[in-house]
Amino acid sequence: MNSIINLATWFLYMAFVLSKVKESRRTRKKLHYFFTMSIFRRRGSSHQQLEQEHPELQSESKVNELKAAIGPLSGRNLLYCTDACLRRYLEARNWNVDKAKKMLEETLAWRSTYKPEEIRWPEVAMEGETGKLFRANFHDRVGRTVLILKPGLQNTKSMENQIKHLVYLMENAMLNLPEGQEEMAWLIDFTGWSFTTNVPVRTARDTINILQDHYPQRLAVAFLYTPPRIFEAFWKIVKYFMDPKTFQKVKFVYPKNKESVELMRSYFDMDNLPTEFGGKATMKYDHEDFSRLMAQDDVKAAKFWGFDEKTGSMSSSHAVGATVAPEPALA
Repeated sequence: MNSIINLATWFLYMAFVLSKVKESRRTRKKLHYFFTMSIFRRRGSSHQQLEQEHPELQSESKVNELKAAIGPLSGRNLLYCTDACLRRYLEARNWNVDKAKKMLEETLAWRSTYKPEEIRWPEVAMEGETGKLFRANFHDRVGRTVLILKPGLQNTKSMENQIKHLVYLMENAMLNLPEGQEEMAWLIDFTGWSFTTNVPVRTARDTINILQDHYPQRLAVAFLYTPPRIFEAFWKIVKYFMDPKTFQKVKFVYPKNKESVELMRSYFDMDNLPTEFGGKATMKYDHEDFSRLMAQDDVKAAKFWGFDEKTGSMSSSHAVGATVAPEPALA
């Protein structure tokens, strides 16, 4: 009888604790995890059985394993390696802790040398002058950030700078994801695309490797809108560099195909989607407006990563004559 009373008291206490938690979603999930684990341990269930019956417990368990395997972190690595981040690396490696650890360590090494969080808009603004790649001012139906790519508007020759521009906007898109959202959507418009504006296969391979190896599970879906037939030859080569999971997220969309249209409707509100992608909105990229937006985001990124002074000096050195670029206005 006493054990029943104690158990009931414990339940009431945990319910009270959970009701008082008004912090982050991550905190609530952790409490839920330990609460559920405690319940089933009291019932004598095995750890393996619990994880089979409750996949979310496996997620938390694996995250904790990976966290222990990596060891203590500090500085930017600590900011980067959130529980959500560790979960993405685990998902990318099918929940194998050793493989996820190796992948994450390689990313941390890459970030320490490439320093993607330190790239600032004035360094890549020239790449964005034509609007070949920018962050949209609308989201998909579940609130994901949208990047719009227009490879037919290629305006530069430096493959290194083109990759740097993409990395900058990946970091920017991540910075602007709503709480609880880890993925983004890509819309790729092939208007004007040809082999003369196409990137070399080697650059495409290097770009894919960076995205897959250092931004795992960031891409929710990529829509290739009306790609020309000649693109198919290029695609047949590039797809072999892709992880199967990434490959499954790439969707070819044709406006005269009913299934394609329905697929776009399932992801986007047609009133927000630009006409270039079969929607009803009018979109015009304004480089100066977008640059002002990126300048604001650079300040936000500096505060997040903790190097305000460096950003301040960089901003002042580019303040005069910097071509700043906008989120496209939708009329």
